[in-house]
Amino acid sequence: MKIGLLIAIEAELKAFLESGAELKTEKVNGRTVYLSRIAGHEIFALCSGCGEIDAAAGTQLLITKYGCETIVNFGVTGALIPALRTEDLFVVRKVCHYGFDTSAIDPVKEHQYMEFPDEFIPLDDGLIVLAKRAMPDLREAVVASGDRFVENREEKKELAALGCDICDMEIAAIARVCFLNGIRCLSLKCISDTFDGDGSDFLTNVSRSAKKAFCGIPRILELL
Repeated sequence: MKIGLLIAIEAELKAFLESGAELKTEKVNGRTVYLSRIAGHEIFALCSGCGEIDAAAGTQLLITKYGCETIVNFGVTGALIPALRTEDLFVVRKVCHYGFDTSAIDPVKEHQYMEFPDEFIPLDDGLIVLAKRAMPDLREAVVASGDRFVENREEKKELAALGCDICDMEIAAIARVCFLNGIRCLSLKCISDTFDGDGSDFLTNVSRSAKKAFCGIPRILELL
């Protein structure tokens, strides 16, 4: 199977590059795509850059250029509730794109896309089941996703009030593009910054948390 591995930042990409897999590289429109194999699957890995726009562009490139049948995202995330700790690992159940709102002109809730029954974009249920079979202790999480690094506690509380556990800057775009293309999507997120944490917390923990998030990917792909 052709698997697209969409990674946001260099610190997360490093976890993949240091995994020991044989790699080839290609340049596509100024971007580097890493070609490899994991558990018998063709892997096309791309570091998209931060934010929803770059993530959407990178996801579409993997689908259009390489014919990827499944997109897998892994990376670090921020906690929106005090109980979560650094290196807690989650599979994403659904995501709220909290910067999106057409409710003033469309018959939808705030943050809701017309195609979905509520304000959440779901990820693939079958892949979530597979991930939890590969890692029985894996917990599910709901993500608030937008173009902001969230460090203010009051903003974290507001996002948690939407029904979200963690936050990031890419998975809404990845999940939305996959939905539009009829492609399955899976995301593993590992906490780098806690509810009380900030940017310095992120910088301290990003490499270690990214490695933990990536470690689950080969185990899942072995079952795919």
